[in-house]
Amino acid sequence: MRLYTSVILFLVFKTTTVFATSLDWTGGYRFEWTQVDRPSLATPGERKAYGLNYLYLSPKIIASDGVDIVSRFDILNSSDAAYQNSQVGQIWGAGLPTSPTTDGSRRNVNSKTQNASSVMVSQLYMKLNQEYGSLLVGRTPFEFGTGMTYNAGNAAFDHWYNTRDVVAYKFIIGNFYFMPMIGRVYDLDVGQGNSIQDEILELGYEAPDSGSKLAVLVEKRKSSFGANDIDTTRFLPLGTTGTVVSEYSTQRTNFLLGKQWTRFGFKIEGSFLTGDTGIQTTTSEYVKINSYGIATEWYFPNPESKWDWNLRAGMATGNDPTTADDEGFQFDRNYDVAFLLFNHRLGQRDFLTTTAIKDQSAGRGLANSVDDEAIGNAWYISPKIKYAWNEKWDVSNSLTYAQSWLNPTNASGYSKNLGFEYDFELVFKPRNNFQWMNRIGYFQPGDAFKNGTSNLDISSTFGFESKIAITF
Repeated sequence: MRLYTSVILFLVFKTTTVFATSLDWTGGYRFEWTQVDRPSLATPGERKAYGLNYLYLSPKIIASDGVDIVSRFDILNSSDAAYQNSQVGQIWGAGLPTSPTTDGSRRNVNSKTQNASSVMVSQLYMKLNQEYGSLLVGRTPFEFGTGMTYNAGNAAFDHWYNTRDVVAYKFIIGNFYFMPMIGRVYDLDVGQGNSIQDEILELGYEAPDSGSKLAVLVEKRKSSFGANDIDTTRFLPLGTTGTVVSEYSTQRTNFLLGKQWTRFGFKIEGSFLTGDTGIQTTTSEYVKINSYGIATEWYFPNPESKWDWNLRAGMATGNDPTTADDEGFQFDRNYDVAFLLFNHRLGQRDFLTTTAIKDQSAGRGLANSVDDEAIGNAWYISPKIKYAWNEKWDVSNSLTYAQSWLNPTNASGYSKNLGFEYDFELVFKPRNNFQWMNRIGYFQPGDAFKNGTSNLDISSTFGFESKIAITF
């Protein structure tokens, strides 16, 4: 901690006065339409169909040589409280608020206009580039490795992002780099004692010529007792309750190994999370965290062929309902391997033990949620074959199979088979900054969704989505 602070303050005070010289704009627009026939996998099916509209603008002030001030404005944001701090976008057809009920001008049946959206500032930071490194100060996007844990949401159709209020400096020595970082996750006010802070160190080796990549990231998060707002219900063994009695403290360690050859490449990332929740149960047990996940990606490019294929496989531990500890690991919601499975809520129980990252308020369920599911309590394998039909059209086919890591409900006779999904994708790219993606997915649930002797009803389901993205 002292080393990080000393190094960063030294570099800050070495900077010189700068003057604005130019302004560059980038951004993107997208529209999406999604339908899922039977997310409940039962009757009623709770079918959902919705459109999303979204625009972001990212101006960059080039203050002087090597000094940039970068920001991002999210426009047409979701009016849903569950998705306000995201890039989900606004529901297509968002109506006017009807309160107060005596105001006839805000009746949607009489409306001649749509509900206006506020502009959200999601990023604002300064980047100072120097010969052997760069300084970052402000609210920055944050990503590491495959994106299984830290994902900045830079892909065209990502709905989520990771941002941090940080002070960091990235040292670059040849192909090696290391970056100490101090981040503030939450601060109640200007006083001390009610805050959540991150201390992060990233070390890596990148050799573009040989295609080699090796990196490790260690994050220590510490929350004071007053700022510990952890959910005291989701971790506990069945039939018990608990209260927050102390600080929240965790350590996450991620390892990345990657290599790229002409016709073969791979990435392997592991993430390990341990720590204390600060919760004590009514049986005097302290709830600890001990979970991990692994993501692997295998690529088989063939420059002389129109065919290309890849394979993704991985696993995430699940939360055991019979213990006081939290063993559940969740991938980032931007890390998708299938259209429906691990992406949209499915089934009549939380079989993936991902409650921690989903809104569970009244009225929020299968039919009233976007793609806010994530990989958890499962191992999976997902091969994908892509065919470049011509310069403008690509066709892809993928098959995903998954099993539960453990029994998440403690139901008798539970089967670990989550089932399989087939996805067909057609992408039209008339120019470099425009793409139109159409996808159909069919999911055949396994017996895991029956919940053992509960013998819940399960039926297959399918979905369709059509999405357009334009970047500039």
